[in-house]
Amino acid sequence: MAKTSIFALVLAKYNFAKMQPFIGRVPEIKLLNDALATPQAELIAVYGRYRVGKTHLIRTIYAKQLVFELTGLKATNLSGQLENFSDTLSAAFYPNTRLANPKSWMAAFRMLATALENIAQTEKQVIFLDEFPWLDTPRSGFLSAFDHFWNNWASRRANLVVVICGSAASWMIQHIVRNKGGLHNRNTRRIRLLPFNLSETEQFLRSNRVNLERYSILQLYLITGGIPQYLGAIRPGESATQAIDQLCFTKDGALRDEFKFLYQALFDEADKHIEVVRALAQQASGLTRTELIASGTFSSGGRLTKILDELLESGFIMEYIPFNKTVKDAIYKLSDPYSLFYLKFIENSKSIGPGTWLMKAGSASWKSWSGLAFENICLQHIPQIKKALGIAGIYTEQSIWRYVSKTGEEGTQIDLLIDRNDNCVNLIEIKFASNLYTIDKSYASKLRAKRNIFIEKTGTRKTVFLTMLSCFGVKTNEYYLSLIQNQITMEALFEPG
Repeated sequence: MAKTSIFALVLAKYNFAKMQPFIGRVPEIKLLNDALATPQAELIAVYGRYRVGKTHLIRTIYAKQLVFELTGLKATNLSGQLENFSDTLSAAFYPNTRLANPKSWMAAFRMLATALENIAQTEKQVIFLDEFPWLDTPRSGFLSAFDHFWNNWASRRANLVVVICGSAASWMIQHIVRNKGGLHNRNTRRIRLLPFNLSETEQFLRSNRVNLERYSILQLYLITGGIPQYLGAIRPGESATQAIDQLCFTKDGALRDEFKFLYQALFDEADKHIEVVRALAQQASGLTRTELIASGTFSSGGRLTKILDELLESGFIMEYIPFNKTVKDAIYKLSDPYSLFYLKFIENSKSIGPGTWLMKAGSASWKSWSGLAFENICLQHIPQIKKALGIAGIYTEQSIWRYVSKTGEEGTQIDLLIDRNDNCVNLIEIKFASNLYTIDKSYASKLRAKRNIFIEKTGTRKTVFLTMLSCFGVKTNEYYLSLIQNQITMEALFEPG
């Protein structure tokens, strides 16, 4: 890539970040600001999935302190990375001079240290190394050179904040977060940036003049999962149905082929991660590690453990320990809304163009899938659910719970179980419905059975409350009054976390 095009790209990205209103990220902003107030050097590791807003966060919060920013180039060799470094360093510190390309990363970091030593040290200065894993090309010596730079020079500069950031989750976790070498426990702070929750999604859409009512926002969230760049592709004046058509079912839709690139951008050996994702997509209630191994694709060795760990850290799957069980019984559940939607509706779709989603959204498969997808969204909004129940200050553990009989007797599944430290348990039934939900005689019988099976099979002596969580609430009738102790609507999910 020509030098001018590199600078044009960086400038365009920077100007885009400046124009965007900042939404959410309150704990992360506090952490970043706290790093500016400490009397020692700070090394901050920021990681998270592709398109979640990591670069925007750092550039916005550190706009006044940022003295040097280097972005790694994807699929570029050592020579190209060092040329990019020299271009960037020249522009930042020597605008009228083009420095010679360093011959190694050790030389490059010496050049950076020399440039920084010429800046007044009265206030904190920020170095931002973005797409950090891409800088570590094969046999480049990058990581050992950075290790030396931090441990022998940067860590001794009380006015310095070094931010390293990357989307390649497996690399960031292995080489930075859990580094066993010179960088072991050297990162003073870390941020795992997650997608927006529903409250932040609503704020983001409205800041982009997308003014939809909450049920429509919820439908969009079932598909985008609160990824800022996905949400940014929704146009003002579109209905939720039109937006889904445009994003997923047009030839150039932003999400039509995203799945093909998403995992490859994040993980080494991404095909194995995709195999796990596909296996979990087939089982809505989730799978244990033993069940994943039994599926025949994965061995019982450490490789599967590593893959599950990386998917967990990146926010694609959830891990739950069932009520009264131990960690070896943990259930893994695919929780990334886009991956679930892609595998169900986009991957094998032959239909594209306007009206495609309107046709699919009325199908039985959509109704079944949307119910399961809504369950996942609720599981990602536990603080909001606890607040709605009035138990925000009580320690809880939450999971799904299932009982599968080996003798032919009736089994059951609890969509969400909240085990409370005040000697109570909430069994939460989750229903995705476009209007007021009604409990009829047949469903009332199933609810009683769920409660009775749970009490019998777990042997719990805690008070058990049946709770309904639905979009617009549950009709008050004889079955509701005799069975349900609490109900929550989708409005509660839109509360700040």
